Amino acid sequence: MPQFESDFFSSLIFWEILSFGILLFVLYKFAFPGILSALEEREKKIKDSLDQAERHRSEAEGKLREYEAKLNHAAKEAEGILAAAKERAQRLMEENEQRLTAEAERIKGDATREIDHERRKAIQDIRAQTTDLALMVAEKVVQRSLSEADHRKFADEALEALSKSYQR
Repeated sequence: MPQFESDFFSSLIFWEILSFGILLFVLYKFAFPGILSALEEREKKIKDSLDQAERHRSEAEGKLREYEAKLNHAAKEAEGILAAAKERAQRLMEENEQRLTAEAERIKGDATREIDHERRKAIQDIRAQTTDLALMVAEKVVQRSLSEADHRKFADEALEALSKSYQR
């Protein structure tokens, strides 16, 4: 085996070191700067992406705070609208109650007037019947027929006497 011979092995090592050195020099001169610049560029892109992500996160937090503030404002506004609606409903109920009370008072007044009118009418009817009855009694007592004027005079006197005794 020729590669294990000492003459051949030492020259082989020399050429391997020389070719490795040349390869290292060529890589250092031409390949490493491109690789390093690509790595630096990638590092810069990653850093920019991280910065952009941080900006987006802070913007999102700002928008979240803004949204929460708007939501709180809307909730307060809704509470205000609800309170106003409750107040308006209460006011309408009170107005309806007042209107119904006034209507009830009016109906009560009308009924009172109607009852008073009917009472007066009934009293007049009773007076008329009483007058007729008194006239019949007076005719029987006097045993003669009285004129219409006499009837009225006796009836009025009887009614006045009855009214005086009734009022006491």
